[in-house]
Amino acid sequence: MPVVDPEKLIGLQRNAEEVRNICILAHVDHGKTSLTDALIATNGIISPKLAGKIRYLDSRPDEQLRGITMESSAISLYFSMLRRSAPEAAPIQKEYLINLIDSPGHIDFSSEVSTASRLCDGALVLVDVVEGVCSQTVTVLRQTWIEHLKPLLVINKVDRLITELRMSPGEAYTHLSKLLEQVNAVIGSFYQGERMEEDLQWRQRVEERVAAAAAKEQEKAERKAVETLNDVVDNVENIATANATGEFEEMDDEHLYFSPEKNNVIFCSAVDSWAFTVRQFASIYEKKLGMKRSVLEKVLWGDFYLEPKTRRVLGSKHLKGRALKPMFVQLVLDNIWAVYEATTGGTNGKGDPAMLEKITKSLSLTIPPHVLRSRDPRAILTTVLAAWLPLSTAVLVSVTEYLPAPPAAQASRLPRLIEASPGAKLVDRAIQKAMVHFKASKNDPVVAYVSKMVAIPSSELPENKRRAGANMSGEEARDLARRKRAEIARAAKEADPDSLHDLSSALDNAEIDDSKSNTNGTEDDKIEDPEHLIGFARLFSGTLSVGDPVYVLPPRFSPANPHEAPEPQKVTVTGLYLMMGRSLEKLNSVPAGVVFGIAGLEGHILKSGTLCSQLEGAVNLAGTSLGSQPIVRVALEPVNPGDLGKMIQGMKLLEQSDPCAQYEVLESGEHVISTAGELHLERCLKDLRERFARCDIQAGEPIVPYRETIVSVAEMAPPKDKSLPRGTVIGVTASKQITIRLRVRPLPFAVTEFLEKNVGAVRRLYSERRAEEESRRGVLDDPEALSRDDADHGPTADGSLFSLPEFKEKLRAVFAKEKGQSEVWADVVEKIAAFGPRRTGPNLLIDITEHGTCQKFLQEGQSTAREASPTGKADGLSARDFSDKISYGFQLATIQGPLCHEPVQGIAVFLEEVTVAAPGEDESSARETLGRLTGEVIKTVRDSIRQGFLDWSPRLCLAMYSCEIQASTEVLGRVYGVITRRRGRIISESLHEGTPFFSILALLPVAESFGFSDEMLTRTSGGASPQLVFHGFSTAVLDEDPFWVPHTDDELEDLGALADRDNVAKRYMDAVRARKGLLVRGKLVDAEKQKNLKR
Repeated sequence: MPVVDPEKLIGLQRNAEEVRNICILAHVDHGKTSLTDALIATNGIISPKLAGKIRYLDSRPDEQLRGITMESSAISLYFSMLRRSAPEAAPIQKEYLINLIDSPGHIDFSSEVSTASRLCDGALVLVDVVEGVCSQTVTVLRQTWIEHLKPLLVINKVDRLITELRMSPGEAYTHLSKLLEQVNAVIGSFYQGERMEEDLQWRQRVEERVAAAAAKEQEKAERKAVETLNDVVDNVENIATANATGEFEEMDDEHLYFSPEKNNVIFCSAVDSWAFTVRQFASIYEKKLGMKRSVLEKVLWGDFYLEPKTRRVLGSKHLKGRALKPMFVQLVLDNIWAVYEATTGGTNGKGDPAMLEKITKSLSLTIPPHVLRSRDPRAILTTVLAAWLPLSTAVLVSVTEYLPAPPAAQASRLPRLIEASPGAKLVDRAIQKAMVHFKASKNDPVVAYVSKMVAIPSSELPENKRRAGANMSGEEARDLARRKRAEIARAAKEADPDSLHDLSSALDNAEIDDSKSNTNGTEDDKIEDPEHLIGFARLFSGTLSVGDPVYVLPPRFSPANPHEAPEPQKVTVTGLYLMMGRSLEKLNSVPAGVVFGIAGLEGHILKSGTLCSQLEGAVNLAGTSLGSQPIVRVALEPVNPGDLGKMIQGMKLLEQSDPCAQYEVLESGEHVISTAGELHLERCLKDLRERFARCDIQAGEPIVPYRETIVSVAEMAPPKDKSLPRGTVIGVTASKQITIRLRVRPLPFAVTEFLEKNVGAVRRLYSERRAEEESRRGVLDDPEALSRDDADHGPTADGSLFSLPEFKEKLRAVFAKEKGQSEVWADVVEKIAAFGPRRTGPNLLIDITEHGTCQKFLQEGQSTAREASPTGKADGLSARDFSDKISYGFQLATIQGPLCHEPVQGIAVFLEEVTVAAPGEDESSARETLGRLTGEVIKTVRDSIRQGFLDWSPRLCLAMYSCEIQASTEVLGRVYGVITRRRGRIISESLHEGTPFFSILALLPVAESFGFSDEMLTRTSGGASPQLVFHGFSTAVLDEDPFWVPHTDDELEDLGALADRDNVAKRYMDAVRARKGLLVRGKLVDAEKQKNLKR
């Protein structure tokens, strides 16, 4: 097909009904980029023969080298087809613009999937027919659910069922049916979770209405007589029953699932360039079988059988023992299997020419003679199948027919996205109407979402590239000649520096002035090609033109207070671009519903943001949740100290252009970059060295996070103070004026896990409590301050944020399950004074003092109760004056534990007594000492908690990866060997039914994961590739005391006094302490005089 003129694509942008914005999502190596190549070949950009090999949208060299996609790329494609408005009407040509985004499948780059999905209206979800539903498949399906995208399932690599697994058509049909059930089960789990949440919310609304009705009836009852109370209760029950039965209705979920008869499933082999839908075969057999196409579409998939004599369709109940094949096997799969047998089958693998000729005649296909003479059977195979079932036709026709156009998609998607945005109730109605109803005129409000910033070299921008056929000026021709001469001289010198020295000298001396400038010019060309950041955006309403002013809204913007810091900035659009994969095409204006590139935002958007033509009542769409959080942190420094400025500038550019990378400067002065994984780190370092900083940079050892905790075991050292219970410490300040008694205990594991899963709920409760206190003092003037402060608060594990009574009830239930120490945890929920660290972590400060020293965090209506309670000494300082200092000391103790200054988890600190000694001075002088005592109290509390922590058996919690591996039976033993060597733990192992592949799930410490993927590929000769997802800390307690020394007779006999055994926990602890500059206590080895044979 000839290359499509970009002007034609630009013209199609104006017709929104013929525009489709789609992204391709899948697990790694499931064939996304190969499918994209086949679609790009339809526009003449690449040859159809190179589709699947050239990987056109993988424009980075490391993407081509590794064979995986690392960055999402967009391209606009043209597609035309003949459509009939009615069966008798003449066909009319319809032209479509397909804005296609290819996204990565590796877990390290799942943030690219999140950024791409917000820009699109539909998604092609690819699944490898052999590997089935993998971890990233579930992730991308969840992303389509969250973003309300309409998915289209593409079952890829069907050829593997024929060539690798050697399945018969009947076995393949069974396998495909089971795969479809697996995908639908994932969708069903999302639907079930959402409906359960809606049911919970509905019940809460019913209870609120019942309570309100009860209150009203109670007031009436008090005015009347006491005898009417029974009638009130009856009325309340009637109201509850009416609401419960009348409002909540079950929704039909049939439209959510994938089924071939709905035209939302495509069977495909991207490598062999063929694909089909049930609708295609229904049109083929429509005349042959004398059935309506609509009927055939419903019976071609499923347990339907064709009776040979009468050509009637039978259900499974009417078979009467006859061994008939399902219609999908008989009419579809048998024919495809026959093509493979005729081209690549047989004993020699070269097929059957006679059978091939029969097939081509029956299908009315013409194969070029040079293809028939080819020695490669696959060339004949792909030619036949591509002519009979072209991949691009099946995919693009399904996309245009099944996936929605921008007007229809925005009408269904945007109301929910706007409702979920910060300050949604204050969004201007005109903006909401323009977005939902797809207003695209120049006078309508402009709203665009920028999903990420893309770094483009200056030489690749359209204004700096010469269009084909343009004439060069004289200066440009001389400059080009200088560059060519320099390239020839350099190449000759590298090839043979001795024999070609005279040639290079002659070329250099041909023009003295030019050559000098050429030398400098070539070096400058190597260095001076700066990177420009282009926004990757989608326009939801209005029309955007070059030169238009727009407001850039930061991610935490709320229309309740639009001028709050950081205040949105007004910028001018300096350029608009049509994204064409490896190149850009310049645009003057962009209508609504189009994916495009925008210049002029550099320095104004960090990662994502919203553009709006007005500030008052603007909507903030930048709440995209990233698929993976950065976990691998590395300190960087330039090889040449003089390049520090370049490195810092480069890291800032990298942070803007990468959705998941984070840059920070530690207190020690280290420049640290955080990435999602080892492969992501490797890509970021490559970009820094070659594109952004352009200097040599060396990376330190990866900074792996740990957590510190305590456990109670039988073989613990005796308490430090035997007169006190274990973990109890009495701390006295330096001035001897304040004495604090506290006790540290290990929290039950279930409580720690609950608090880790509900960090968002704790943070939300803390924000509500703080807003309540500020409003009581008259400080809080903004009613939406809470929503803004809570903009980045994540939900709980089940996707909901609990209210205070719900959270207390659930926490109380978790404590109640703890057996053995029920008296210790009986009433602690009401006595919780703080969570830590950072006021949200899985550690508790519990105030059990007699008069309640600290403010209770989960106690309702505590302000009046606190004022009424005794406050200690009325004429001087009281214990309550130090409540915030005690809480702050608790936060410091939990943010830096005693082992290696890592955060603490799973401890409860019981504050038992706080005593303030009488200073013997008047009240004013006592108040003056409060400042001096503040630091003493904080230090005493922190040191006491650390001392009580070490009274138990300390442990390190390792950061763990969840590792999923697909491996065949031949390499299973090697996979286990690699996991075991790296201290991994196998969780499950399951065989994919009908295949020789196992799915292995394991847990692997992050500290041991560096180089794991490379070792796995090397040991298994490429037969197994792991996917690592951060799992957390709670289940990864390293059961080894870093301070353990042998003390029993048996241990001393086995290990000796020096305990010459590798203490893994101590090794990890010492490595972290050495990195942080803390004291590391090593073993002292006694030197002995060497003995030999003579003495």
